[in-house]
Amino acid sequence: MNSLRQFYLEIPVVTRAYTTVCVLTTLAVHLDLVSPLQLYFNPTLIVRKFQIWRLATTFLYFGTIGITFFFNMVFTYRYCRMLEDGSFRGRSSDFVMMFIFGGVLMTFFGIFVNLLFLGQAFTLMLVYVWSRRNPSVPMNFFGVLNFQAPYLPWVLLCCSMILGNTVWVDIIGMGVGHIYYVLEDVYPTLSNGYRLIKTPYFLKRLFNEHIERNYQAAAEDRPGGFPWGGEGGEPLLVQNGGQPEPADQEPPAAAAPQ
Repeated sequence: MNSLRQFYLEIPVVTRAYTTVCVLTTLAVHLDLVSPLQLYFNPTLIVRKFQIWRLATTFLYFGTIGITFFFNMVFTYRYCRMLEDGSFRGRSSDFVMMFIFGGVLMTFFGIFVNLLFLGQAFTLMLVYVWSRRNPSVPMNFFGVLNFQAPYLPWVLLCCSMILGNTVWVDIIGMGVGHIYYVLEDVYPTLSNGYRLIKTPYFLKRLFNEHIERNYQAAAEDRPGGFPWGGEGGEPLLVQNGGQPEPADQEPPAAAAPQ
């Protein structure tokens, strides 16, 4: 029990909080403490009945407990933690801001495609951002398919199509992830670019982080896949044997548990 408790407490705070609430929400439904009808995204009930909680619970319920729920939790935990331990290390407030940004966009898009639960789309957003920030990481899909990390979201999209699931969940997750990636990682590196997604001061205070007016990640924390501006405007890349690689690259990982 002590080792399990230690493992749980070692999980980064944002990842620990989100995955815990997801599991507890699904358990509450499984035990008939709440009904999915009280959780799904319904703009009419949100506006007319002031059921504001639906804006959050739509991201917390992943369906009945089973193999699908297990895989969803594995993917959510895995890529959420790798992002928080990687390019968001020491910047939990910025990670929460990514959650808020992605949640708002997904809620907006969800109105037009009539999706009831957006948790899987949220997971796809995490996977997409991680894959773009780690373009050189080799992936293996159930020991059958080998590919590089940026193709992982597309592999998952194809799996959804093969299984007959709605692809709108994957498309929205990948679309929102791409928007975040461009605004946060690409546009600020342009000659006249700057960060458009600003983390509020109160979030910085909440996580007791140092406030910087012009934040620039340390070299070892800068995601790969694009040239970071260094001193004098020169790009900064981490070299390994003469080849550029992502600065926060994780060790080779499987796309799903074997």
